[in-house]
Amino acid sequence: MIEQLLVDNDNYYVPDANQLITEDDTPVDNFASAKQQRLLVTTVYSSLQNQTFLAEANVGIFHTYKQPAIVPDIFLSFNVQVPKNWWEKQNRCYLVWEFGKPPEVVIEIVPNKEDDELEKKLKIYERMRVSYYIVYDPSQQLGEQILRVYELRGMRYFATTKTWLEQVGLGLVLWQGEFEGRQDNWLRWCHQDGNLLLTGDERAAQERLEKEQALQRAQQLAERLRAMGVDPNTL
Repeated sequence: MIEQLLVDNDNYYVPDANQLITEDDTPVDNFASAKQQRLLVTTVYSSLQNQTFLAEANVGIFHTYKQPAIVPDIFLSFNVQVPKNWWEKQNRCYLVWEFGKPPEVVIEIVPNKEDDELEKKLKIYERMRVSYYIVYDPSQQLGEQILRVYELRGMRYFATTKTWLEQVGLGLVLWQGEFEGRQDNWLRWCHQDGNLLLTGDERAAQERLEKEQALQRAQQLAERLRAMGVDPNTL
């Protein structure tokens, strides 16, 4: 936590980023998890274009000095952005003391029945004061519950059945459909009215449909005018 970076004489000590292991290039994901991560990350970028935020998958979060990074499958942090020179060591990952705050949302995708890691991560996210900790278990490795939502209230997480994340103005919904050529069940972001945050492809398809519908309406109107003896080109 940021408070743990305080040292004597009330000055902040900023750890040397060159001493941190910001990436180890270890492949750990499976095809399904990787595709699910892309879906959650790309939709916020294609839909929340007027907001400042950072959404990433498998990027380390350094939260406490001399402690290793925690690496959520997906995180979402509002009112922050990556510095321009993102190749500099201190800009390659999420240093809480540099960004000044933890992410608001972290999402973990369950790959197997080893749930001890999820419990350990819950305690870390709780200490970090991440507003929402989401556990998505698509293959029901941990039981019948596919989606678990933990909300920070005061100093502790509490399980909730609410999938509308009030503090960030976004919701989560289970959706069946096609993404990147794969028909399956997916976890998606949604608005409060239940409408999905669209991918870039979905947004483009919607715009094409709207243009086609507008053209059809114009053609129908022109035909009605001609049937009335009115040339639509003179209007």
